[in-house]
Amino acid sequence: MKKYNDLIKTNFKILLLGFLTFLISSCDDDDDDDDTIGNWIELSDFDGIPRCDATAFTINGKAYLGTGYEEGSTRLKDFWEYNPDLNYWSQKADFPGGIRNGAVGFSINEKGYIGTGYDGDNKLKDFWEYNPSDNSWIQISDFGGTARYGAIAFSIGNCGYVGTGYDENYLKDFWKYDQTTGEWSLIYGYGGSKRKDAVAFVIDNKAYISTGLDNGVYEEDFWSYDPEADLWTELRDIADNTDESFDDDYTISGIDRVAFTVNGKGYIATGGTGGVGGAVWEYDPITDLWEQKTYFEGSSRVNAVGFAIGNRGYIATGQSSSYYFDDLWGFDPDAEYDEYD
Repeated sequence: MKKYNDLIKTNFKILLLGFLTFLISSCDDDDDDDDTIGNWIELSDFDGIPRCDATAFTINGKAYLGTGYEEGSTRLKDFWEYNPDLNYWSQKADFPGGIRNGAVGFSINEKGYIGTGYDGDNKLKDFWEYNPSDNSWIQISDFGGTARYGAIAFSIGNCGYVGTGYDENYLKDFWKYDQTTGEWSLIYGYGGSKRKDAVAFVIDNKAYISTGLDNGVYEEDFWSYDPEADLWTELRDIADNTDESFDDDYTISGIDRVAFTVNGKGYIATGGTGGVGGAVWEYDPITDLWEQKTYFEGSSRVNAVGFAIGNRGYIATGQSSSYYFDDLWGFDPDAEYDEYD
């Protein structure tokens, strides 16, 4: 009987050891499956008032951020410069167009531009040019379309582009601002849906637009614009809308996200569908495919600003319920995740 009991104990130990080995191996496999590339680091807090729905652009390796909305229904017109080499913010001349949120911004040839938005009473269509060399603003021609907020903007070459948004109706028109002539002109619109609170980024002189909301529907289409050909092209959807496997995990649609471009790839982050978010997705224009990157390491949020300088993307400000942020985070999309940064 003793030998029989010893045999049972020995077999049990072997089975237990095998089970633990399998469990550890399975956990390691899960960790490998969950590994993503891209590392976030927290940088110098934004020196201005915490806010959401601000606007930003970059000029000569520096970022500029202003306007927006703070707790207590207060809209803002202050304006700030961020120097990534010194990791330091400095206040600049106030935006002279007055308080607003939901505006757009872009830069052309060392000048920055801010326009459209909402001041609490009126939708706006005025536009202003900022010159960082002497910290000055001048008013330029009003936006060519209707007064609106929640639009998107980008710049390519000597021109800025503004489209979509909300003016009591959801919109899909696009307008071009020619810095050389100082005039706005209507360009061919894309074949997709109307929307507000979408995102845009530029890769190799082509613009890409996606996400947004139209009458309660989170849009899932994805478009590129070639200004040289004045041509819009529909790309693969940003949701699981095919029987193929490439989009099985796509959860990119939503509103109030941010976008930026680093090293020839586009990024969409934060925002969400019906709440705050922190997911980060990378777009490869060569394959027309998306890949999830390391989750944003700040608090999940909506209505932040995103921009890129050099090989790093940045996310700043934003909102989660009644909490407004003033933090700044930098993202290296090619670095391995380091939880201690």
